[in-house]
Amino acid sequence: MTDALSARRLSRRGLLAAGGAATLATLLAACGKDDNAKPAAGNGSGPWSFTDDRGTKVDAAARPTRVVAFTGVAAALIDFGLDKQLVGVFGETKRADGSADPQAGDLNVEGVEILGNVWGEFSLEKYAALRPELLVTHMYDPDALWYVPDESKSKILPLAPSVAITTARVPMTKPIERYAALAESLGADLSAKKVTDAKTRFDAAAEAVRQAVKANPGIKVMACSGSPDLFYVSNPKVSTDLMYFAELGVDIVVPNKLESGDYFEALSWENTGKFPADLILLDNRSTALQPKDLTAKPTWQQLPAVKANQVTAWDAVPRFSYAGSAPLLENLATAIRNAKKVS
Repeated sequence: MTDALSARRLSRRGLLAAGGAATLATLLAACGKDDNAKPAAGNGSGPWSFTDDRGTKVDAAARPTRVVAFTGVAAALIDFGLDKQLVGVFGETKRADGSADPQAGDLNVEGVEILGNVWGEFSLEKYAALRPELLVTHMYDPDALWYVPDESKSKILPLAPSVAITTARVPMTKPIERYAALAESLGADLSAKKVTDAKTRFDAAAEAVRQAVKANPGIKVMACSGSPDLFYVSNPKVSTDLMYFAELGVDIVVPNKLESGDYFEALSWENTGKFPADLILLDNRSTALQPKDLTAKPTWQQLPAVKANQVTAWDAVPRFSYAGSAPLLENLATAIRNAKKVS
């Protein structure tokens, strides 16, 4: 997984924690092999099947039209062209002021049933009332369904087939391709301009990161997340987005005393300076401490990157679509290009 706080939650549970249409078609053809996805007929009639990353083949007499998903998954599927098929979501969807959580992307948060807005919250009653035909979520560790509570999954899962997509220990491009394949199987048109334009932007953003690293070599990057008691340094060998950033040439801190699941190293605030870094990627979710909160932490203020104002927001649970991930790469390229050696 990509973030420290959520990894910690899962470790407590014992589980977790060239662009354009032609290129996109090639990617989808590759991830559609071995019967991973069999799109139904154009009108939605006929049998449907999809093999998820647990190796589970989900079969239905017809293409599912009532899909419930983790909020970030729903947003990714919308980026690939789905819309009315998404009837319910779970996970951070609305902020306290009623506005959409950034994770929701272009999801119409007023047009779906929200089954839970925080970790551990999932209304079984609302879920059943939706008459779900498919449940979709991330999978950071084998058989661990992201934001589906362990204590109630025995009641949730029998109500509809489920699909889980691996979102750890593989580069970010892999879950993007898998969600694209799923969306296509559910009726999305991956040759639509919206989708191919997003792929072109993603490819350009990835190249921008490569070029930024070449133009400003030696910049050490640390991805981290803060809680009141602990400072978490994320592991690029497990976190899917960080793994991809490293493939693009970014020099990312690799923690060496990992917690269960290998997602991060948990440091006391007194030890935040353990890993020298020139640029900090800081978890921007509402569940993590933000820069204004961190002013009360003296050791944070002493970090060279903080002193140099070289801290940038990090979407620790990315939206696995080309449209959702391209801005992350663009922001990273800009941050690296503008950073100075300070460690």
